[in-house]
Amino acid sequence: MSAKLDGARVAREYRHMAAEEPAKGAGPQKLVIRNIGLLLSGDLNRPILDADTVVAVDGRIAAVGREKDVDIEGATTIVDAHGTTLAPGLIDSHVHPVAGDWTPRQNQIGWIDSFLHGGVTTMISAGEVHMPGRPKDIVGLKAMAIASQRMFSAFRPGGVKLHAGAPVIEPGMVEQDFADLAAAGVKLLGEVGLGGVKDGAGAREMVAWARKYGIQSTIHTGGPSIPGSGLIGADVVLEAATDVVGHINGGHTALPDAEIRCICEGCKAGLELVHNGNERSALYTLRVAKELGELERVILGTDSPAGSGVQPLGILRMVALLASLGEVPAEVAFCFATGNTARMRDLDCGLIEVGRAADFVLMDKAQHSAGRHLLDSVALGDLPGVGMTVIDGIVRTGRSRNTPPAGRVPEIVAA
Repeated sequence: MSAKLDGARVAREYRHMAAEEPAKGAGPQKLVIRNIGLLLSGDLNRPILDADTVVAVDGRIAAVGREKDVDIEGATTIVDAHGTTLAPGLIDSHVHPVAGDWTPRQNQIGWIDSFLHGGVTTMISAGEVHMPGRPKDIVGLKAMAIASQRMFSAFRPGGVKLHAGAPVIEPGMVEQDFADLAAAGVKLLGEVGLGGVKDGAGAREMVAWARKYGIQSTIHTGGPSIPGSGLIGADVVLEAATDVVGHINGGHTALPDAEIRCICEGCKAGLELVHNGNERSALYTLRVAKELGELERVILGTDSPAGSGVQPLGILRMVALLASLGEVPAEVAFCFATGNTARMRDLDCGLIEVGRAADFVLMDKAQHSAGRHLLDSVALGDLPGVGMTVIDGIVRTGRSRNTPPAGRVPEIVAA
């Protein structure tokens, strides 16, 4: 009896977490969010926009400006932001999914939905490496990558967009394997170094094949994180020449500062800072990126699920860490978690621009924070309170169950 009850409970969980889309044929869906107190763009060049209203039609941003200047007629949903902050939905550049919204790493159901309650609307897989019995033969790893890409395209917990299907490269792969993967829709490689290919020369050849067919690559950096992984130092990172330097601050063990600087100065790849890494090394990497005048290379991830658990607020915590101790304005730190990643990963979200996906998070400073307003509170190291998330122009959550309570909360006033 208990097994049946547990099964029913899980089924209800999954029905709740699956994205609820508008019924086909229901006509254009128009969302208007007005009375926005602060609008964060996600763009390093202009992180704050002079606007109080955002309009989305059929899941895309249609207008950004002052309410008196934009067309709000015919709205099917109106949200009063009540003076809160609107930002692009946060992007986690480094996760390790397996199946649906379950992770065997922590034997936990609902972890992706929990991240949504931390403001994360998009995730990027760095490899489905926690899959029990993960195949390491070439036919098997290709099959699993294609299956993962298909599964997470069709199933979006809470509406979260999870870009999955990231094969871990193994010895013996040839150019045709990458052509086959790309033709099947695979666009990512799992972390180089988590499989049998750990030398710079071998990795470089396969990374070049992947790039030729439009597949983006990431490399494991630092000490071993799971059985089968190993130390990947600056020499291998630079020779492999991947598009992103995965968890340059360690996942979990970081490289010495001299090697981190060597990587930052020796390539133009993305510099990924993760929650499940070395915080001091993250701050050091940020400092070097600032010295180089290359903050656009900084992106954020959690590297979860991992041995240290699941962190639904991991991206917000990284934003607060970098803003409070990294000597960058809070509005810039939010760009690391949104627009920087969107541009580096070629995503259609992450920036408040007409034509982009209407993925938003609405926040306010946490109740009783010492900060005067949201940006000030984040600069002091406090997490904001999430009051609402929107994906593809659809309100997905109200007040977060995970963040501290926000001072003000948006509400749907017409639907």
